[in-house]
Amino acid sequence: MFKKAVDAKSQQRLSGADRKKLKRTIRDRFPNVSDADIDALLPPKVEITVSKYPNRVLVYAIEGDCPMFFSGDGRGSEIFPTVYALWKVPDLLPAFMLKGGEVSQFVLGGADLMFPGIRIPVEGLPSFSAGEPWAVKVPGNPAPIAVGATTMSSTEVLKAGLRGKALKINHYYRDTLWESAENCHVPNAGFFENVVFEDPALLSAGQASDSCEGDSSVGQINAVNNNHMGDASAADGALSILDSAPKEEPTVTNEVTEQITTAMVDLQVLEHAPGSESNVEDQHPLSVEDVDLLLDKCLLQALHTTVKDKDLPLPGSTLWSGHVLPCRPPGILLDVKKSSHKKLSKWLQSKSASGLISVKEDKHKKEAILVSVNRKHLDYTSFRPEKKKVDRDEQSSNNTASEGQSHKFLDVVELYKSNTHVNPIFAAVGADTGKLYTASEASQIVFGYVEQEKLVKEANKSIVVLDAALCDALFKGAIKKGSMYPTEIHKKDLGQTFINRMQAHYEVIRGSDSVVRKGALKPIQIVTERRQGNKKVTKLSGVESFLIDPEALASDLQKKCACSTTVSELPGKKGFEVLVQGGVIDDLARHLVEQCGIHKRYIEVLDKTKK
Repeated sequence: MFKKAVDAKSQQRLSGADRKKLKRTIRDRFPNVSDADIDALLPPKVEITVSKYPNRVLVYAIEGDCPMFFSGDGRGSEIFPTVYALWKVPDLLPAFMLKGGEVSQFVLGGADLMFPGIRIPVEGLPSFSAGEPWAVKVPGNPAPIAVGATTMSSTEVLKAGLRGKALKINHYYRDTLWESAENCHVPNAGFFENVVFEDPALLSAGQASDSCEGDSSVGQINAVNNNHMGDASAADGALSILDSAPKEEPTVTNEVTEQITTAMVDLQVLEHAPGSESNVEDQHPLSVEDVDLLLDKCLLQALHTTVKDKDLPLPGSTLWSGHVLPCRPPGILLDVKKSSHKKLSKWLQSKSASGLISVKEDKHKKEAILVSVNRKHLDYTSFRPEKKKVDRDEQSSNNTASEGQSHKFLDVVELYKSNTHVNPIFAAVGADTGKLYTASEASQIVFGYVEQEKLVKEANKSIVVLDAALCDALFKGAIKKGSMYPTEIHKKDLGQTFINRMQAHYEVIRGSDSVVRKGALKPIQIVTERRQGNKKVTKLSGVESFLIDPEALASDLQKKCACSTTVSELPGKKGFEVLVQGGVIDDLARHLVEQCGIHKRYIEVLDKTKK
């Protein structure tokens, strides 16, 4: 509902009568709400505004602050709270609990919530009807991340075998409604740009987040929980959790022991079923040595599993948030400040000094940059990464939720096809002239012809003597009239010269989608220029060749850069151009590299604003 930015048709303050009507609607719609909750959401002495949008959406907001409620029916009867309202009153709506924080990235990408991605309480789902408003939460974090309406009743869900769509998501953290607030904010440190994890403040205090009625609590390291035992959480990156002890009757104490198998830290998780008495203990703080060891283990796990050579160079902050942190054990708060290094840059420099990685410092941004990884280093070769065990239901949820979203990873393959220049060489060795070849395969064909015709010079094995067919294939039409044709060529130049005479093609692969096109792959062009009023705009074109939807890219850039974007056809050319307000040339290039998987050599940057 709020994936794309739409300007409001009108905005006005609510009158006293309309204000009372809105409060009555809230009481009827949300039975759990109290008068104190309503006063917290809609303060009595503060003006309330209502904005009307072309898609019949009404948004109720506190003037000069945040939107609190919205309605999609155009009448204001079927209203939903925003995430800002739920952060003030978390129990305003019942909530579905995700199986893990990693599932939240799909919800925040605009996908609807599927039942395989939900953690089902041991006592089963509560009773609900189709069309009811529900929230979405992450284990260990009390703040909801999305709001939607149920697509079927609890009875229909059981008949469907807990499959299908649970919620049609209407609003989520970081959509355009969230961005419309005059003071955009997040409730806790567990909220990142594209994903939400457990609240570190609760973890450090040793508290379990009991997010909604009927939801399962999250087991913590060296803690004993006694309420709402749920399914075991999916293992995080470097860990594998083994469940022991079968389920017993509710009146009998059921103890489950889970042990960390990666030897990162010598910790255990003990969980008790309902009905048993337990003493909730605070998480034992890790020593400096334990944190250092855990940092090294997480880094090695990331280097083995997620950090690829084609992604380098990689900013230190991206390495930390996107690769190292996801490899930490579940329930563990990993903080580099509690290590002996104290700073991320110093830790990376120490790893660089040991020879495991190569790091340089960006003097402008004052940030360490990962340049290369020594994959022959003893620490790297001796480390055995943990394979993440993914539950079938969760895997199905991730696959379903990711439908319609662009795949991050991209692969470009340069291909070559025979033409009239080189056809005689292909025919001589019996190669198929209608097939596409990689550069190495094409080189093998010409060297196979040289070996077949015995064209290597006896006196110098690095020189190839050109016969009439090979000379025509390499130089016919390329030598000016009156010039002498060469009689021999060095082996190191033979392969590239032969390839240059072939017809260039390229194949772009993104996930399950691929396309083969004729000609050389044209790079993406990013240009910043000035418009009237000394305003800067940044134009981006050529993304279609890399299987990127310009409309989807414009929507992502609007959120990332917090500015308006438009998509228009290129005049006199095929394709579209994405126009972004402001001089954000570096941000666009970084987004293409980090989020779209485009290699830097396929990006051309031109800043016309520099004198």
